[in-house]
Amino acid sequence: MPRPKSGLTAKLAVVAAMLVLSACAGPPVQEMSDARQAIQAAEAAGAEKWAPVPLGQAREFLGSAEKKLEKRAYNGARNDARQARQKASHARTIAETIGSDR
Repeated sequence: MPRPKSGLTAKLAVVAAMLVLSACAGPPVQEMSDARQAIQAAEAAGAEKWAPVPLGQAREFLGSAEKKLEKRAYNGARNDARQARQKASHARTIAETIGSDR
């Protein structure tokens, strides 16, 4: 059975690596959408009143993500969008917990 040529193996490895990297290199469309939806849900739950600090942090992270997206700094935008979603979810949990107690 003939062995594959090392040049071919190296080329295949490079192509595989490029495919993996390109999958992560695009704009963070889903993450941005998730962050916006989480902020809207937090606002609907009363986070403006009951959890203004984490809601404000979520908005700041989303704003930062939008600026990075404009600059095509997709990894930074993706990270900030995820942080925005996390802060908004926290704000929503607080608002739902405190709001339901009143």
